[in-house]
Amino acid sequence: MATEQKQLVRDAPGLLRVVPTPGKKILPVEGSENVLITSALPYCNNVPHLGNLIGSLLSADVFARYNRTRNRRTLYICGTDEYGTATETKAIEEKITPRELCDKYNPLHKETYDWFQLDFDLFGRTSTPLHTEICQEIYLNLHKNGFLEKKSQEQTYCETEGRYLADRFIEGTCPNCGANDARGDQCDQCSRTLDALDLINPRCLLDKSHKVITKPSSHAYIQLDKIQPRHEEWLKRRWAEGKWAPNSVVNSVGEIVDARLKAGLNPSPITRDLSWGVPVPIPEGVEDEEMAKKVLYVWFDACIGYPSITANYTTDWKQWWFNPKNVKLYQFMGKDNTYFHTVLFPCTQLGDGRDWTTLYHLSTTEFLNYENGKFSKRYNRGVFGPAARETGVSADVWRYYLLSIRPETSDSMFSWADFGAANNNILLKNFGNFVNRALKFTAAKYDSAVPDGGDAPGPLPTDESDPDANFIKEVNDLLKQYGDAMDQVHLRTGLQHILSISGRGNQFLQDAGLNNALMASDPKRCAQVISRALNLIYVLSVLIEPYMPGTAASILKQLNVPLRTVPDQLSNDLLPGHVIGTPELLFKPIEEKSLEAWRVRFGGSGQSAEAAAEDKKKAKRAPAKKVEHVGPKSAEALAIEGKVTVQGDVVRGLKEKKKAGESVEAELATALQELLSLKRELDEELKKPVATA
Repeated sequence: MATEQKQLVRDAPGLLRVVPTPGKKILPVEGSENVLITSALPYCNNVPHLGNLIGSLLSADVFARYNRTRNRRTLYICGTDEYGTATETKAIEEKITPRELCDKYNPLHKETYDWFQLDFDLFGRTSTPLHTEICQEIYLNLHKNGFLEKKSQEQTYCETEGRYLADRFIEGTCPNCGANDARGDQCDQCSRTLDALDLINPRCLLDKSHKVITKPSSHAYIQLDKIQPRHEEWLKRRWAEGKWAPNSVVNSVGEIVDARLKAGLNPSPITRDLSWGVPVPIPEGVEDEEMAKKVLYVWFDACIGYPSITANYTTDWKQWWFNPKNVKLYQFMGKDNTYFHTVLFPCTQLGDGRDWTTLYHLSTTEFLNYENGKFSKRYNRGVFGPAARETGVSADVWRYYLLSIRPETSDSMFSWADFGAANNNILLKNFGNFVNRALKFTAAKYDSAVPDGGDAPGPLPTDESDPDANFIKEVNDLLKQYGDAMDQVHLRTGLQHILSISGRGNQFLQDAGLNNALMASDPKRCAQVISRALNLIYVLSVLIEPYMPGTAASILKQLNVPLRTVPDQLSNDLLPGHVIGTPELLFKPIEEKSLEAWRVRFGGSGQSAEAAAEDKKKAKRAPAKKVEHVGPKSAEALAIEGKVTVQGDVVRGLKEKKKAGESVEAELATALQELLSLKRELDEELKKPVATA
């Protein structure tokens, strides 16, 4: 085998990745593509489960990594949300201070995300001096601009403790269903939203013997009603520019569907009677001892965590957050956080009066369930925090499976059987097989050097005289579909296109008859097949990197190549004489006994018969939801899914034209028929067993 590890990669503008200088802060550049990415800040009162990961953090990481593979200036910001009642409640439970609790859980979050290879530019926290400074500045600007008013209302108050009680510190009898353990904000039994004042026989959770009364308290309210006209104009414009997917605030044709917006926004309180939080600032020249004892509402300050964490990353943070002409802001979250990111925070920015960088594209997910149930820390059901690492399965396999079932349009379900099948049937026998087969053949038959296949450097030919013209055209088409899907933040579709490309690579080797006989009978053709296969593997290394960074790094090492960018077409980039590294298996099989052991370990324990019965009652009361197919899928099924997604976009576009008054009835009918046909074709394909050979 050759020993020099010689690299011969085509020299072409834009082919290789631009890697930021270590220690140099990433800042936007005028006239360039500058992408600012945030994922919802996880509460700092517990450890995250898999649903938390896929709902925002992992999805945002994939999109950030993708933009870096396009050489776009990209900043990915996140951190722990540390203020509010949830933190105080947990601190009381653990008999420590809120600060001690946050100091305990922030590193646990970071440790989990590091193992999952989430590549934040900064994972920070909201309990910093800069966060307080920025929050208070925004609050004072709202006051100066006339968007705050002070109002008094009755609140629950513990006479024994001498403090107002937040919703989470109150329980009592539900006025709707009679449950005796309803909390101040919601009854878990009937799922109704409550006001703590409506509870019958309210009790203080700090000590149930304490006397609870009602007492007036004054708070600052942001006048959302005054801001709403400007906000609605902004919302409709951003929905169109950023091509948002349907969510709980705006539907697929840009209609506002949030009940609060439709009825007209009301002033909303943004202060609370707590001790742990950002202190309410008092405007200059105003004396208000009552307000000086309060803190800002956690959902008011949480979204301000994005710019404050950026400020902790760089003193030039305003280049990102006050630069709407040059920066596009993408935000990732679960569906239950939509209102705060599309209404409350944008209204706050508008009321502040400065030229903020505002939300460009919103990416929300539905819920990830666990083995026909819900994740439950209380009952030890599901995989939480660092437990995934304890299985011995690589972070990349976990990332792949979670992203393959990303609940983009409806709830999806984690299943150990499907987890094993995804590794053994898709990764091992599709993607891994193609890469390993081509690399091992190169090492064994060509002394690890890329053979001369007769192709000139640059794009591979697609004219009909070339024996692989159809293969090259199909790969080029899939590359375009991949880029389109990723730019529109259709992450699961992008992954499906990658697997279609690797599946096409397997088929290419099969059709070409790559073996010793081909090398003996037609060495020129054999060299061409191997050269083209290796170049496709180089492309796959950058396509898979956002989803499986460890796998991408292994491929780069085995190919002995530098980081590259996403190409528009398959090219001859690895030139004759380039020496590859040592071939290694990318994946290893997961045994059924391991899956069964994990199913038992994470299946839950300690749930009472009463609680189990109540879970069943809740399941019956809950409306039925379609759960997407999460089993192993063939390359053919993945290809059809991609077509369904594209055709669905066509249908939605035609429906919007029809709504706007255009005459597209015939075209729409044809498109709908094609979509239904593709869906039937997909259903049939999903019924087929996935090949295991």
